Amino acid sequence: MARKDKSTKEPGRLKQMWQVFQMTRRYDDRALLYIVGGIVLPTLAGIAMAVFLSGGNVFSMVVWILAGVLAGVLVGLIILGRRAERAAYSQIEGQPGAVGAVLRSSLKRSWRGSEMPIAVNGKTQDAVYRATGRGGVVLISEGPKTRTQRMVDEERRKINRVLPNVPVTVISVGPDADSVALHKVPRTLSKIKPTLTKAEVIAISNRLASLENAMPIPKGVDPMKVRAQRAR
Repeated sequence: MARKDKSTKEPGRLKQMWQVFQMTRRYDDRALLYIVGGIVLPTLAGIAMAVFLSGGNVFSMVVWILAGVLAGVLVGLIILGRRAERAAYSQIEGQPGAVGAVLRSSLKRSWRGSEMPIAVNGKTQDAVYRATGRGGVVLISEGPKTRTQRMVDEERRKINRVLPNVPVTVISVGPDADSVALHKVPRTLSKIKPTLTKAEVIAISNRLASLENAMPIPKGVDPMKVRAQRAR
């Protein structure tokens, strides 16, 4: 059997974390401050608990201090992960397909989205993406509003025609002052008030998929009463 080349060996977990930290610090000046604060504050809290609650018991003091250190490391890793994600998105923000990358990798389970846009302007590369979830249907435009508004209106009309009772929300990601930052798209979706059940979300997703495939849609069918097919 052929031996694996050592040069192609994947880096260890600690080395990967160090590389992520270096990349994050390169694009985020405040990352180090937040990470250090996330580690130090829980550690100090553990030391304070050891002093005031241990009653002089050495074992109890050690447990409190270890708990504070472990909590600090955990908080630091969580902060590193979030800042690293934000730094990574800052590198692709403003580029065509950036919203698709977010929908592919950062959506919560309650939302469904595709990295492929449902409408694209071939000249300007502006695009409109769609996500479905318990909050209804969300259209996410990528580009200046002055150029994407027509595409958004057309997609909204299509959805209202086949899903008249489903709420449609529009989010703009672009250079406009009131646009949503790329890294805040998942958080913005999670803030939309849930109005649909899981079964209704599946039915809506199926109806929208048929719309993409240019399949004929039967008239007089209420999409809210469509039942999802059972797995055989």
